[in-house]
Parts: sequence; C-alpha cells; structure tokens
Amino acid sequence: MREVSMHATQNRYRTHSRSVSGSIFRSSALTLTALLFAGSAMAKDLTFGYVPASLEYPYNVMTAKGFEEAAKEKGVKTVVIDPRGSVEKQGNSLDDLLSQKVDAIGFLPLDSVVAEGFVDKVSDAKVPIVAIALQVGDSAKRQLKDPYPGLSALVATDNYQSGVVAGEMAAGVLPKDKTAKIGIVMGDPAYTIVKLDTDGFKAALDKAGAKYTIVAEQPTNWTPDEGEAVCQNFLTAHPDIDLIYSHADDMAIGCARAIDASASKPKLIATGGGSKLGHDAILAGEMYGSVCTRPQLLGKLMFDALYEAATKPETPKGRFVTYDMPPITKETIDSCPEQW
Repeated sequence: MREVSMHATQNRYRTHSRSVSGSIFRSSALTLTALLFAGSAMAKDLTFGYVPASLEYPYNVMTAKGFEEAAKEKGVKTVVIDPRGSVEKQGNSLDDLLSQKVDAIGFLPLDSVVAEGFVDKVSDAKVPIVAIALQVGDSAKRQLKDPYPGLSALVATDNYQSGVVAGEMAAGVLPKDKTAKIGIVMGDPAYTIVKLDTDGFKAALDKAGAKYTIVAEQPTNWTPDEGEAVCQNFLTAHPDIDLIYSHADDMAIGCARAIDASASKPKLIATGGGSKLGHDAILAGEMYGSVCTRPQLLGKLMFDALYEAATKPETPKGRFVTYDMPPITKETIDSCPEQW
C-alpha cells in the first residue's frame, strides 16, 4: 500500500511538474512575444512634419536645419512644407501632414491666435504637436511660459528675457547727464514676440533707474531694407537720438547703414542676434551689441520634444522649453557661437 501510495505521489508530482513547466514556458513565450511586439512598435519608421512660417528668412531656415539634423541622428524621416508666409497655406500644410499620417508635427506659427485652431485640430487627431519660436494664443491673455493646451510643448526663445538683456546693455551706454532719447525698430506686430521684446527692454531700463523717453517706434517686416528706412525716419525726425533698439539683427544691419550715412551717431543695440551679419557688424563697431538667439538649437529642441511625445505617450503636455541668451558685444562675441 505504501508503494502504491508512493508511486501515486511521484506520478502526481511529475504531472504537476509538467504542468508548471508548461505554464512557465507559455508565460515566457507570451512575455517574449510581448517584448518582440513592443520592440517592433518602437522600431516602426517614424516620420515627423515641420511647417515653418516662411523659408525666405535665414532664421527659419536654420530652425529647419536643426530639426532635420536631429531627426537624421535618430533615424526619423522628415517632411518640411513651406507655407511661404501665408496663414491659410500653413493651415493647409498641417492638414496635408495629418493626411500623410505623420507621427508628430512641429510648426512656427504665423498668427498666434489663428494657431489655436490648428493646434486643436492636430491634438484632436491624437498627433503630438509642438510650436517653435512663437507663442500660440493671445499674449494679452496667456503668459509665454503657460503654453496653449493641446501643445505637447512650446519651444521658444524667452523674448521678454531677451528684451531684458538688451535693456541691461542699453542702460550701461545711455548718457547719465540727461533724459536719453530712444527709438525702437519693431518687428511685425502680428508676432507676439514684438510686445515681449519691448516690455522686457523697458523693464530693464526702469530697474536700472535709467532716464529715458521713447521718441519713436515703428514696425517693420523684419528685413534690413525696412530697418534702414525706419532708422532714416528716426534720424531725420530726431537727429539728437541717443540709442536705437532693434527687435532683430536683420533690421539692425539696415539701420547701421542709415546711421553710417547720417551725421547722427546713436548707439545701436539689437535682440534676436547671433547671425553672421550681426556678428560682423558688432566686430566692425557698426552695432554696439545684440542678444544671442539660436534658431538651429531651437530646431533641435523642437525635434527632441516631438520625439519624446511620440515615443513616450506618458510625457506631460504643455511643457515650455528654452535656453540661455547671453549678451553679444565685441568682448563676448564667442559666447554665441551659432551663426545663421
């Protein structure tokens, strides 16, 4: 009886062992299958789209370059569509990317308020979207560091801080024995950064206790020719002007030409700097200084934000991504190595 009982126990043990072994094998097989599936999902060819504002501007070209170089390093395919400065074409381009079923989309907004609708459409389609360089939403109602809901991230220069850096430079060179006269060469007012550049500039002057008055402000379309024309107007109307502040290197280059042709010799300071022409103008003494802006780095940071959102769905939305912006003068020219 004991032998029968022992054989029965051994048989049950062997049967149980086979059952457990089979379970472990099946579990391992299932786990391996799941890992292989996950791996194949991660190995899926990714394609990201980018719709800049217009590739006629070197700044925007450099954002695309940074984006494409970063994508190449990760093996991600890219589709870049140029809307040529048209808000309508930008909307159509975003629709085209959605129809191509790209995995993520970046764009440089042409109109911050209209861009809200673009973001809503892409977000509703469950495609990560990142805005670069410019804010989405009315700047009077939304802070730069509070990105529009639906955006995976806003990757931008902190233009208020950029204005502050320019204002700190200006406070150091303005005459101390009188109320200084300042003219501001603005960018296109449709861009929210225009107000931020000016607000930061004035805030820095006020904090420094500078005595000044803004005698002229005029918008431009961001080009050197417009900058030259505006500065000619300033110099004619206010030949005793002490300083001109430009919202970008591009207009400052034209402004430098106007100053060179004039008897007036105001100091010239810009933000939106870091271009090769701007560097050359500073080294030549045609411009006192500018503030480092790095569009190629912005393009890379935009790609990084898109990649994280596309490969890690748990990544929080509404992130604000920026970088440091040192002042650029003859003495600090090497602090801003990226030139565009």
